[in-house]
Amino acid sequence: MMQPTLDPDVLRQWIDKTETITDTLHQGPANLMEMTLDRAPVLEVGDALPPLWHWLYFLQSAPLSALGRDGHPERGGFLPPVALPRRMWAGGRFGFDHALEIGAQAQKQSRITDVALKTGSTGALCFVTVRHEVGTADSIAFWEEHDIVYREDPTPDAPRRETPHVGIDWQHSETVTPSEVMLFRYSALTFNGHRIHYDRDYARDVEGHAGLVVHGPLIATLLLDFAQRIAQNTSPRSFDFRAASPLFDGAAFSLHARQEGSTITLAAANPQGRLAMQAKATF
Repeated sequence: MMQPTLDPDVLRQWIDKTETITDTLHQGPANLMEMTLDRAPVLEVGDALPPLWHWLYFLQSAPLSALGRDGHPERGGFLPPVALPRRMWAGGRFGFDHALEIGAQAQKQSRITDVALKTGSTGALCFVTVRHEVGTADSIAFWEEHDIVYREDPTPDAPRRETPHVGIDWQHSETVTPSEVMLFRYSALTFNGHRIHYDRDYARDVEGHAGLVVHGPLIATLLLDFAQRIAQNTSPRSFDFRAASPLFDGAAFSLHARQEGSTITLAAANPQGRLAMQAKATF
């Protein structure tokens, strides 16, 4: 492991770094995810794995002694050693060809495509983009581009940034109330050790959040699931999402959708109706 740095010449050496992970898409995690969404566990071997549920598989970890303060593995292996303490899921893009089947042997090939240092209103930022291609030995089922943002710790007097209101021009809306148990289950299913999702003191006192943070991938999964139900369970062709502000446990948030032809525009909003995540799906 290298020492953390903000030297762009060093960090950009990670561009084109690759790794490959294989896994069996066992039925068990899919059934546990169904129950985490308060549904009956009906998926069986041979059924299509719902889109974005691949995040339950290809799991990685590290010994406890190799974890950073936030519960993630120390950087400098596959991901570059960015010398900024906070890591968040900024967004992603997907292109789907066909579904993976539960029970199949699958492979995820990952490559770092970009590392970019920027300065924002809160200080230094580093964006890392990773492209994943997921499929079987015969074909790629879908590709994913995953944006990670690293940032500085908040200052005590930093103003809380307000995102715009999502408005009322939506055809479909529903409400989700995320509980501590829901967040725990999703962390467990994805083996996500990030303490902002289960350690309230850390989330509040170190990273400056108002509560336990709802996982960005979980919000994206709920939005695409919402879109699929509107599209009468048609398989998506593409999906992209971008996080705007965090959502917290115990605070009901809303999902909104508007359909125009084969495209569904989506948003997740906090209890005040302000944007938390925006997304778009095509079918």
